[in-house]
Amino acid sequence: MELLEAGVIRSPRGADFDQRILGIHIKLSEVIARQQPAFMAVESPFVEKNAATALKLGQIRGGILLTAGIHGLPVGDYNPMQVKKAVSGYGWADKSQVGKMVQVLLNLKDPLPSDAADAAAVAIGHLLATRRT
Repeated sequence: MELLEAGVIRSPRGADFDQRILGIHIKLSEVIARQQPAFMAVESPFVEKNAATALKLGQIRGGILLTAGIHGLPVGDYNPMQVKKAVSGYGWADKSQVGKMVQVLLNLKDPLPSDAADAAAVAIGHLLATRRT
């Protein structure tokens, strides 16, 4: 496995929610155009106790899935426990354990920022779940 690119898409504070989703779509589309991936992997969101937050996460996720569809990318969908188990061997691993395993598995000199490490872990989990033996 090789990490080609990592980053975090951040929306400007105070932007209207529809513009935030559009910004995520545009930036994600740019990465897709640049890297030409064969698939996209996403993590199912942790169920929030706050209904408004859960709804917003679902809307953002919908935008991300639509972006995958527009670009013709199949999507692997994994829950947090599946991702943690795939990367660390333990479904209850904490964020720091997952980050360290991502660094080891990708042979990175420096650790990735937490959100980027989480995304890399989802991609690694997808690769491991779909590899052909």
